Amino acid sequence: MAEDTAIFAGGCFWCMVRPFDTLPGIKKVVSGYTGGHTDHPTYEQVCSHTTGHTEAVEITFDPDVISYEELVNIYWQVTDPTDAGGQFQDRGDSYRPVIFVNSPEQRKIAEASKAELQASDRFNGKKIVTQIEDAKPFWPAEDYHQDFYKKNPLRDAIQEAPRKRFEQEHWSDKA
Repeated sequence: MAEDTAIFAGGCFWCMVRPFDTLPGIKKVVSGYTGGHTDHPTYEQVCSHTTGHTEAVEITFDPDVISYEELVNIYWQVTDPTDAGGQFQDRGDSYRPVIFVNSPEQRKIAEASKAELQASDRFNGKKIVTQIEDAKPFWPAEDYHQDFYKKNPLRDAIQEAPRKRFEQEHWSDKA
């Protein structure tokens, strides 16, 4: 059984788990931090905006079942790729949208997908600002952050509402 990883940042990592977690071929989705300069950062350190980390998810998947390209396409639908200042109600550098690539092949797929999305004009002329960066060490978040939507369904529903409105506005009738 083949295995690969994808790392996506798109706002609070709580909201980034569910869209990928139950898809066929997904082995696990881990909430964590990446892109910074501190080893083993804590949530409090990341929130202090002194470590350079971004909240992200690391997705372990079977590329024979679901492709990296499919994952990138899902990523675009659950983030606002025109907002560099955070995502939805989550504001600041630790919530910026980033696709962290771990190979030249992933970079090629992500860049082509980004260019295609920009050319589609799905966002009415707004620039796609999601960054594509080389993967950096990924540090799993504390246990209480893992599987948040399963552990806290009511709070998750509240947190998820702005993303759902965005998906309906930009994707449901234009797919």
